[in-house]
Amino acid sequence: MSIKSDKWIREMSLKKEMISPFVDNQIRKGTISYGLSSYGYDIRVSDEYKVFTNVNNSVVDPKKFDDKSFIDYKGDVCVVPPNSFALARSIEYFKIPRSVLTICLGKSTYARCGIIVNVTPFEPEWEGHVTLEISNTTPLPAKIYSNEGLCQVLFFESDEVCEKSYKDKGGKYQSQTGITLAKHK
Repeated sequence: MSIKSDKWIREMSLKKEMISPFVDNQIRKGTISYGLSSYGYDIRVSDEYKVFTNVNNSVVDPKKFDDKSFIDYKGDVCVVPPNSFALARSIEYFKIPRSVLTICLGKSTYARCGIIVNVTPFEPEWEGHVTLEISNTTPLPAKIYSNEGLCQVLFFESDEVCEKSYKDKGGKYQSQTGITLAKHK
């Protein structure tokens, strides 16, 4: 298994629509950077959020998640309450090749402010907008800037294709658009 370079990411995105829309270089000026980097791709957070609130005193249950625990918000900046989190989605839509697995990590600009981005790996042949979990670990409100970089995706390609891909398994988050809450099958 090897990590893939900017050249490979560019080729896969332009020829096979692996990332769409695709930004062919790193955009930095006046923004938290996004776009193609040396060995990854910095994805942007859209302007749509679901901000966690506990006004209903709900229990967080991944098998029966209560969507009333969120307030829908749309805007240029989202303020995540102290010691809370928000869900968002990527601007980019991904189509992961069968021989590829990705790992997504938060950008250091946010990490240095106590803002953690949690994203699970994109499995072989998964496709969709990425649902992003943004945790504010601080005792203060935290700003998230829409349409700017939030996390970086690293691409790993195997020497052989997997026996069963996410698509083959009929994965419950396949082809998701928008912010997708926890599902239990």
